[in-house]
Amino acid sequence: MNLMFIGSLITTDVIAQQPAYQLWYTKPAEQWTDALPIGNGRIGAMVFAGVEKDRIQFNEETLWTGGPRDYNHKGAANYLSEIRKLLFEGKQAAAEKLAAEHFMGTQSIAGDRAKWVVEMKTLKGMSGNPAAENYDDLQWGTIKVPSYEGWEAVGLKDFDGAIWLRTTFEVPGNWKGKNLMLDLNRVRDQDFSYINGTLVGNTDGTAPRKYIIPANLIKTGKNTIAVQVLNYFDKGGIAGYKDTSRPISIYPEGGKPENGISLVKEWKYKVQNDEPPMVSQFQASYQAFGDLHLNFKNHNSTVTNYKRKLDLNTAVSSTTYTLNGVNYQREYFASQPNQAVVIRLTAEKKGSISLDAILSSPHKYHLVKKINENTLSISVRVRAGALKGESQLKAVITKGKLLVSQGKISISNADDVTLYLTAGTNFINDKNVNGIPATACIKANASLLGKTYAQVKAAHIKEYQKYYSPFTVNFGKGENENLPTDERIERFAGSKDASFAALFIQYGRYLLISSSRPGTQPANLQGIWNDQLTPPWGSKYTTNINLEMNYWPTGTLNLPAMNEPLFKKITSLAKNGALTAKVHYNANGWVLHHNTDLWNATAPINASNHGIWVGGGGWLSQHLWEHFQFTQDYTFLKNEAYPIMKQSAVFYVDFLIKDPKTGWLISTPSNSPENGGLVAGPTMDHQIIRTLFKNCIAASNLLGIDAEFRKTLEQKVTQLAPNQIGKYNQLQEWLEDKDDTTNKHRHVSHLWGVHPGNDISWDTPDMMKAARQSLIYRGDEGTGWSLAWKINFWSRFKDGDHAMKMVKMLISPAAKGGGAYVNLFDAHPPFQIDGNFGGAAGIAEMLLQSHTQFVEVLPALPADLPEGEVKGMLARGGYELSLKWSKGVLTALEIQSKVGGVCLLRYGNKITSIATQKGEIYKLNGDLERL
Repeated sequence: MNLMFIGSLITTDVIAQQPAYQLWYTKPAEQWTDALPIGNGRIGAMVFAGVEKDRIQFNEETLWTGGPRDYNHKGAANYLSEIRKLLFEGKQAAAEKLAAEHFMGTQSIAGDRAKWVVEMKTLKGMSGNPAAENYDDLQWGTIKVPSYEGWEAVGLKDFDGAIWLRTTFEVPGNWKGKNLMLDLNRVRDQDFSYINGTLVGNTDGTAPRKYIIPANLIKTGKNTIAVQVLNYFDKGGIAGYKDTSRPISIYPEGGKPENGISLVKEWKYKVQNDEPPMVSQFQASYQAFGDLHLNFKNHNSTVTNYKRKLDLNTAVSSTTYTLNGVNYQREYFASQPNQAVVIRLTAEKKGSISLDAILSSPHKYHLVKKINENTLSISVRVRAGALKGESQLKAVITKGKLLVSQGKISISNADDVTLYLTAGTNFINDKNVNGIPATACIKANASLLGKTYAQVKAAHIKEYQKYYSPFTVNFGKGENENLPTDERIERFAGSKDASFAALFIQYGRYLLISSSRPGTQPANLQGIWNDQLTPPWGSKYTTNINLEMNYWPTGTLNLPAMNEPLFKKITSLAKNGALTAKVHYNANGWVLHHNTDLWNATAPINASNHGIWVGGGGWLSQHLWEHFQFTQDYTFLKNEAYPIMKQSAVFYVDFLIKDPKTGWLISTPSNSPENGGLVAGPTMDHQIIRTLFKNCIAASNLLGIDAEFRKTLEQKVTQLAPNQIGKYNQLQEWLEDKDDTTNKHRHVSHLWGVHPGNDISWDTPDMMKAARQSLIYRGDEGTGWSLAWKINFWSRFKDGDHAMKMVKMLISPAAKGGGAYVNLFDAHPPFQIDGNFGGAAGIAEMLLQSHTQFVEVLPALPADLPEGEVKGMLARGGYELSLKWSKGVLTALEIQSKVGGVCLLRYGNKITSIATQKGEIYKLNGDLERL
């Protein structure tokens, strides 16, 4: 598979001299989303850059929960006809209930919760009775209560299990003889709540905890509350109210909470048990691996000249500062050639580097041990699954002393230090976990033998830049470009900082290169960066928008090689999805629903009102076709893309059913992603299927094969339910005209045909206007990835100023909602990386579009980007473009043809056709006249 397709560097005066794009800050990271990401596609790390105490949190892409298993629900297909019948009869709730019982994929095996609860109730693991009024809790820790985001957010990170919480409150004399109300609202997951040693309430689930306390249990003065909290999985503790202005409290029954006693404060706590029974899961979760802590000695004096940065041109992060008159520098990068995170510590004064390097992990089952005189290792085992990992830390010093002892590497008075952090797991593929975790570490360390730091760094930069350098962008100077990145984020929406938009494009490209190198797993919901054991949405691969959005930059933004991990995964998904197609739909071909994981699960998951969505295979097949469109690689089309596309189409041929009301072929059961429940005939499905059929027809014609199957698809396309304009002049989201114009849902799935598809374009203006009207109804607000998708929509609508408005919303402080964190990570919130990729691709859509018959230059240029130069943009048809504009007007254009053919160019109302020759470069002016 030829995935590189990186164009030659066109050396003319059109080329932009790209600024040195950097993220930089004047203080260390405090939160994880302040830290700077580095990665080589397989290993990712987050650099905090503290002066006295540095932290490098790291991941290895194949450390997940779960293991090889069958995700399919045997016998599901037996219920397909009845589910469809109920939907045709308008009985959505009954259809969803039946599907939930008999159609959803299987879950992993759960532990014995009942037994564990009994053990906790009988105080196993505790000394004495913590519910007792006079229990001695002096040696207990303290924790903030409540925490709506779970006790994980206030100090008990990655903790599941049983904890006792205790506090006291003072009852005034005028409450004597009154029943009181204990209002804790939400507790995750089960609580046993005691007042002065007596149980007053027990609830398991999400119901509010409002317990009446009989007057005879209360005494004037000091009283004791004890709450035993049993948390089974994910967020735990007394959550209280989402509206944090409403306190948990205690007050007289019938009275007002605001007249009561607030219980918002530090409570005493004691862990009873940290091994709750396993909770069954539909799919697996990506896992944090560990942390490298660098504790520097003699570093507690005042620091000056502090700066930390990430250089996008070299993929090297660095930290510099001055301490006691000595200038220090640290460099960090993730080497792909040597498969290691590399950290270099230097100082201008010899003998100034002294530190302890310590490895730790959030996994309960981990072990640190000495490998040799300069190497330490940490081995981990995932509690809920079949995977285990090993990481090794090797230290190389110049002069000074090095000692590996007591679980750490101690270095004293070195001139310089180089640390090599490696990692691996026992994962081989989705059916085989018989690997040896240390193998990757041993192989990486062997590759480093005999190499100097300078050689390792040079090899890293060379390998990285072959992906990064072919594309450059310059939007001119910005008024805030001399400010730290966090300040630029805060000011971006209200200032003229075009260069920050250019940096955002290159940061998106940097993140994709860093999380999706050839030979690795694809970028997941968080790329490869995750510091949790129960990350949001499992940090999986959500396939009803998010995984696909991750790979939007691969086309126009010239990163075709980054597609290789995605295509490799699609191949595995097609194999597993063939079994799901048979078991769930009694259909041929392959199907994928709205999520997958490391184990390539393809069955429907979660709830039936959103988990039954059959568009995943069709959408991913679009990526295969798009790659061919950009590269014109016929070998790839024949051997890899078309066979998978065809089998996806085969599934839909078997799956589609005639709608009894309209006679159209429709998709059912399915849903318009996460909106409106289980339905018959969502518009998005039909757009995806129609596009897939047309792509397969085109591919089979180009390859000269499958004439009979082509005829079948040509017939089916004419029978498929069309796009429809509804009573509000909107593009209908469903088969019926039932759109709610007040619905501000984050998904805008029925506009798939506008972007990333081409089912709707300005070639069909009425439908395009209806789609635009739907987007106006939906509104501008949204989660991070939703904002990014809307940038692409408005670019396709050729409204560059509205698209730029969305860019400004995307690059705004995350504290305000969907936006950007300090390190420019996209905020759903919480962090999801798709918005970084979708936003970068959306800005590119303003500058170049090629999804219709035209290669269109500057189709949606906003007023905020009046000047610019871009080199190395790719267009469908096998073209590489460089362009320059001034005062909002195109001034120069170059086109290099990779394979030859007729290029139909458009700029505004100007159209020209060039019969290109392979390898030739064509120069034009702003009027599209040949030079």
